Amino acid sequence: MSGIYIHIPFCKQACHYCDFHFSTVMKKRTEMVDALIREIQLRKDELPETIETIYFGGGTPSVLSTDEINHIINAVYYHFTVADNPEITLEANPDDLSNERIAQMAASRINRLSIGIQSFFDEDLKLMNRAHNAAEAKQSLGEAAQYFDNISIDLIYGIPGMDDEKWRQNIETALSFGIPHISSYALTVEPKTTLHKLVATGEIPSPSDEAAAEHFRILYERLDREGFVHYELSNFGKPGYFSRNNTAYWLGKKYLGIGPSAHSYDGNSRSWNVANNSLYLKAIAENRLPIETEILSMTDRYNEYIMTGLRTIWGVSLDRIEQEFGADVIEYLETQSEIFLQQELLVIENRVLKTTAKGKFLSDGLASDLFLVNLEG
Repeated sequence: MSGIYIHIPFCKQACHYCDFHFSTVMKKRTEMVDALIREIQLRKDELPETIETIYFGGGTPSVLSTDEINHIINAVYYHFTVADNPEITLEANPDDLSNERIAQMAASRINRLSIGIQSFFDEDLKLMNRAHNAAEAKQSLGEAAQYFDNISIDLIYGIPGMDDEKWRQNIETALSFGIPHISSYALTVEPKTTLHKLVATGEIPSPSDEAAAEHFRILYERLDREGFVHYELSNFGKPGYFSRNNTAYWLGKKYLGIGPSAHSYDGNSRSWNVANNSLYLKAIAENRLPIETEILSMTDRYNEYIMTGLRTIWGVSLDRIEQEFGADVIEYLETQSEIFLQQELLVIENRVLKTTAKGKFLSDGLASDLFLVNLEG
């Protein structure tokens, strides 16, 4: 089973924290949709496996009309073999989700919505320069829940000015809508973003690592009591509602990325499209794929498996490490892990290395301490 990711590189306005590829100029929207469909056609032989997931990310996919989304989905069905019951996810912003629009989506092949709520407080949304307000966030969720069973929302914690009680209110508001999946991320100051400039000039306080860690603990404990499974560092789902698209990525399955800046993975190499709308459109118009490719070394493959494995409930299989990378590498991993096992940040269960509840928030840092620099050498 494989997946297809489709990057829609348009947004109404730029969120202060975002470093993804997008444009707020949408005059080439129709041309872009045609180019995405053409790229799907050009790459139809790259994934002979059955397509299990189709994921529209961005950018803001919901800025496209439902007809435009349907044309892209139909192209995938025409050129690839799609499973009988695929997961088809559309990322959407609350301000795009009128009742009429939600009904249109529900009548299409889309069967999962991922709604970018981020916060239910207007002051937080203004600080992040989101295009919607708190009332629209609640209204969109209430209406979406009437049409869709499989809904995920994004929430951001560690926002300057957000105390623990305010964060708890965000969580309780989300739970009040009965949604089965929450993706939650710490507000991060990425280079070259507006947030970076605002923090550097002192207009916005720098996010606190301590506050973010406490918010994560509050979220983890509250969702655990509500029956959510913390199946990946930033993702919590009720049983049966894990993101099949993201799970495939973390488990190392193949996927094809369509659109400007989209990444692909075939098991041995990673490739990515040019992150420039004009260059992308020009190349596709000339029937060229604007792709760069990197063949993954043994070191890359080991480090990626450590990173993704420790972020998930599936952990890192010591047997797989030994089989794929050899006895010396398993010895290295066991030695490097020892201090974290003693500190109860990691645990080994049935020959699988995992983070403990205490180590979950630190998984990326723990993984980096287990990395190899040059396995080939």
